[in-house]
Amino acid sequence: MFAKLPQTLTAPFGLLTDEAKLAFRSRPQGISKLYTTRHIAETDSYWDQYFTLFDTPSDVFSLISTHDIRRALLDSPENVATLIRVVTSRLFNLVSDHTFPSALPASVASYATSFIKTSSTERNATKEVLNSLRVLQRVLPVVFEVEGESNAFELEVLWKKVEVDDEIMPTAPEQAPQFVIEDDEDGSESGHGSNMPSQTPQPKRTKTLPSLGEKLFTCVNDLLFCCGFSLPTKIQVDHYKINYVIWEKGVGSTTDSGPNHAYDSNKTEVLRLLLVLLSRQIYIPPAALFTHPSFYTLHVVRKTPRRDVLTLLCSLLNTVINSATTNNMTIASVAGKVPYNHLVFKGEDSRTALVGMCLQVLCVLLDFQSGPARDILSESGDATSSSPTAQTNAFRYFLAKLHRTQDFAFILSGIIGILEQQLAISNNLLPGSRKSAPYVPETIVLFWKIIELNKKFRAYLLDSDKAVDVLAYLLCYSLEIKDKPQQHGLCRALSYIIQTLSAESAFGNKLSSPINIQIPTKWVSQGTSHGTAGDFMITSIYSIIATTSGSLNSIYPALIIALANAAPYFKNLSVVASNRLLQLFTSFSNPLFLLSDESHPRLLFLMLEVFNSVVFHHLSDNPNLLYAIITAQKTFEELGTFTLARGLREIQRVQQIKEEQASQVERDRKDGPQQERASVESAHQEKLRLLKNESDPAFAIAMDIESTSFSGDDLEVGLGGQEQTETRPLTSPPSENSPTTSTRTIKSASEKARGKMKARRSLSSDTINGDRMAAAGVGRNGFLPTQEWVTSWQQGLPLDTVMLVISELLPKIQNLQAGRQKANSAGAITDFLQSATLTDVLPPAPVFYPRRFVWSDASIVWLTSLIWGGVYVHGMSPLGIWNSTNVRLFFVKHTQPQQRQITDTMSSVVGGLFSPTRQRPERSSNQ
Repeated sequence: MFAKLPQTLTAPFGLLTDEAKLAFRSRPQGISKLYTTRHIAETDSYWDQYFTLFDTPSDVFSLISTHDIRRALLDSPENVATLIRVVTSRLFNLVSDHTFPSALPASVASYATSFIKTSSTERNATKEVLNSLRVLQRVLPVVFEVEGESNAFELEVLWKKVEVDDEIMPTAPEQAPQFVIEDDEDGSESGHGSNMPSQTPQPKRTKTLPSLGEKLFTCVNDLLFCCGFSLPTKIQVDHYKINYVIWEKGVGSTTDSGPNHAYDSNKTEVLRLLLVLLSRQIYIPPAALFTHPSFYTLHVVRKTPRRDVLTLLCSLLNTVINSATTNNMTIASVAGKVPYNHLVFKGEDSRTALVGMCLQVLCVLLDFQSGPARDILSESGDATSSSPTAQTNAFRYFLAKLHRTQDFAFILSGIIGILEQQLAISNNLLPGSRKSAPYVPETIVLFWKIIELNKKFRAYLLDSDKAVDVLAYLLCYSLEIKDKPQQHGLCRALSYIIQTLSAESAFGNKLSSPINIQIPTKWVSQGTSHGTAGDFMITSIYSIIATTSGSLNSIYPALIIALANAAPYFKNLSVVASNRLLQLFTSFSNPLFLLSDESHPRLLFLMLEVFNSVVFHHLSDNPNLLYAIITAQKTFEELGTFTLARGLREIQRVQQIKEEQASQVERDRKDGPQQERASVESAHQEKLRLLKNESDPAFAIAMDIESTSFSGDDLEVGLGGQEQTETRPLTSPPSENSPTTSTRTIKSASEKARGKMKARRSLSSDTINGDRMAAAGVGRNGFLPTQEWVTSWQQGLPLDTVMLVISELLPKIQNLQAGRQKANSAGAITDFLQSATLTDVLPPAPVFYPRRFVWSDASIVWLTSLIWGGVYVHGMSPLGIWNSTNVRLFFVKHTQPQQRQITDTMSSVVGGLFSPTRQRPERSSNQ
């Protein structure tokens, strides 16, 4: 009875066709024929296996390597061209064939038996279409890499247009208006020709067929809106299976077809091919990014019909936004809420993969500005701005045209939902119990693009109650990733977003509002509890700058500019936030930091602007900041008399103290064993001796010097330690304890400030050659500070306002301290500063001009590299789409594999039972 079983089923039971796949790598008729046999005909049966052999994307990327394609391009380039033509031709024919798409399996049993290879020769059109997409995904990146800028192969295969005889000219006039609407000149010419048919029959009987690349993009768009493949069959109209409707409810649509695993998986496959086509851009060096634009991206953003652009844009956008509010009860969604589920269930579900792919495509299309796709410059008054048009980049243009309030509310709620999910993961009581959302960086870039392009959305955001929440989410995510070098590019993007928001007056008006979201406890200790948005903004920026050891110095200007933009709106700053501002100022005024780079004095200038803005706009509303400024009067005075020689002497002094401390520690280490051997004292006597050493005045002075001096060689020297709170009375200067000496110094400084004169010391005339040698050792990257350079920025520091405030308020505070007990002086000083007014003394407030973020060629190239770098990393696993190809837009650094952690071991032991290799092949297509 089992005599015919081996004839109908292959070993074992015909599952997965492993034998045929392995033979594809080894037998002569497999992949090796592509580069060993020249001029394989398009009608050869060899090409059929590329459509029927593979079951998953992993099959294609594992059985066809980049080395195989690269070798074929070198030895048999005509075969690669034939492969592309055969695959695309089969794809075009299948999409229009009545057998596509194949019916989905109705049950689990039919789904499983669909993998059994029987004697039936029934054609699976959907599988052939998917394999066509996968083969193109594998071949095209290697073609892009080999050709580079000299893209002769691409132009010949994908972009060559052919003129053919037009044999159906009599029917053309009825269909012509559908294609001539966009160009009136062509319409007039065709109308003119119809009046003289006898004179122009020959020139008009030829037409230009679209290139292979153009037809491929049209096919990709059709597949994204194909009923039964990427959309439900219930929305199909008659026999037209291509229906351009928005996928989900949201912008431009109120209907929702509901989620479907197979449809989501197919959309991901098509979008992956679209992303591969757009990735031609990463094989162009940064210097040529604007002069050598990608033909593929140019076609998408400039040649795609308006209907297709709007439908695709809204579909991608709605899919992303709805991901934060989905309530679908699926196995993947339920398992996602189980702690440590990502250690057991490997890979991403189809919905997560689709959302990530939509975000990547959106970011790439909205970012593209190269060649004729560059925004158009326009001048309004003294300002110059740029904006997209429908002819430059239709996706940027139509995103900028969104205007409905319900659309803005929908987009904002979705973006906040994604950021809220990420913050909840960071704030989880079980560390590492939930996997971070894989598309948060792309969400942040999308948010940046929306507020950049759509001014109405930016105004809506800043006028809403969610503005403070968005600021808190962005700052929290910056604090989360600031210590990860691979995320420093995203930190830079976040700093530019914060600068962009801070330039709006509506943003400043929100800074006095409290933060409504739950801040993680690890950042509450920095003064974020029971504080305003302004307090959290200051303490977060301080933490980002202070704890990154100079690795994020490229974002310091944007963050400090954001503080300067927001300073006129600061009210009721807390003690912690006020001290953080002073600590930033003190660190920026450190001679070692000032003299190490030519741009560092600019940060000091901005910090002084912060203080001046508070003084001019909300003096009495910030008593804590005023008190902090007054206690730092010595720092302001020394800055007003700063010279190169003094700065170098201070650096040498600090360095000498560090060396003495290091040598003392070394001597103590060596003398310790000898003292232990020679000591015969009792335990009680030893304790007394140690207490005596700790109470010695010399020991106390050394420790004081150590705690007040900088201990490093950059900005973080003054920021790396714990917060230092001034507790001494204002009448006691840092170097002396005598109130009389302090009073004389303060009175002298006050008299000069009352006259609105800067205290500038004359330059030292006894400069020695050693100063130049010391200066050469301070500057970085070949920078040599000179006295002329110091004078150029030191004379322009806006110190007058601060010195005037100190000179007016300091004597009055001294009188309060002298007449009250120490326990009551703090409250009295606070009350006094809250009622202080200097309107009769201060000059008129200058006109405030916020510093907006301005795009430059360098910043555009940087963001393009950042976006494509993220796409490249996402594509590395599990498929490795662009792996082992020569990327030119950015540098790919391969690191050594890290030592396995406990979670990896647990994943291998437990997760092996649920690994993708043990599941049905379709699961891996969603990864």
